[in-house]
Amino acid sequence: MSEPTTPTRARTVPTEAGTAPVTSTAASPVKAFFSGSAGRNVGLVVALVVMLIVGAITAPGTFLTVDNIFVILRQASITGVVAIAMTLVIIAGGIDLSVGSVVGLASVVGTLAVVQDLADSMHWIVFVVFALAVGAAAGLVNGIVIAYGNVVAFMATLAMLVGARGLAEILAERRTLVVEDRSFITFMNADILGVNMLIWIFLIVAVLGWVLLNRTTFGRRTVAIGGNREAARLAGINVKRHVMWLYVLAGLASGIAGVMFLGRTTAGSSTNGQLLELDVIAAVVVGGTLLVGGRGTIAGTVFGVLIFATLTNVFIQNNLSSSVQAVAKGVIIVVAVLLQQRFSRPPGRG
Repeated sequence: MSEPTTPTRARTVPTEAGTAPVTSTAASPVKAFFSGSAGRNVGLVVALVVMLIVGAITAPGTFLTVDNIFVILRQASITGVVAIAMTLVIIAGGIDLSVGSVVGLASVVGTLAVVQDLADSMHWIVFVVFALAVGAAAGLVNGIVIAYGNVVAFMATLAMLVGARGLAEILAERRTLVVEDRSFITFMNADILGVNMLIWIFLIVAVLGWVLLNRTTFGRRTVAIGGNREAARLAGINVKRHVMWLYVLAGLASGIAGVMFLGRTTAGSSTNGQLLELDVIAAVVVGGTLLVGGRGTIAGTVFGVLIFATLTNVFIQNNLSSSVQAVAKGVIIVVAVLLQQRFSRPPGRG
């Protein structure tokens, strides 16, 4: 009688003759650590600290001042708000290329003459309501077309990207629409406990996004859909309706970003949010969210946004061209994707 042996996990792989069992090996402790959310976030923190050190060395008199730190956070706030919602969309296996155009459309609608007249007779909150409504409506259209029309998310949101930008240009007549309500501008640029309002908005949205993803059924269903859509459907999740609401959230976040643009620039323009979708998706990917869905964290996305905002500030402090900055961003994105492929594989998979 042979001695008992420790059972090993085997899987089959295709060969020229068919399939053959292959014994999987346990992941190394280092790989296992960096495959988890804690390990990924540690890596992001290290990257952010390295950038801060580089900034402090190259611009010692200005970079690490309190004022400049708040400048970085303000620059990160608009991208961050949209990135929080984009994280949920990508975790579910989707993508939204239209967020930048929807931001521009929301800012234009919020500053139309009829809206400003209505705000004069009522309250500047009308700006906010119209901008959020436009963003949510655009997201709803995306969600219906993708979920119920079975159109690939890439193509559906690409069409919205073009359409929303064109509609913004038509409504604005290719002009910049100035916000005339000074009380709105004062509120959006106010400091609470020494922190700018835009940063507070980013913080609130990030906290709400974290709670939604980690402490609600909606978040668990989002992860399940991204991990295996068919299994989620068989488990009783209404996948189509859930996907539709995810795109509504992305549109709503774009509307909030449109309001933030109005507060920061005091003007609505069809060019607001141009190429914002690229920065948003880059921050989400660098933050550790898998483009194929099923995994991602809000904390990682926040770090990703801060990394890119810090990088931009370092380049500005050193008077480097935007072209060099674009190259650096591209390198960071490629490295992040390569690391995803390296550390996201389950143990035993080659």
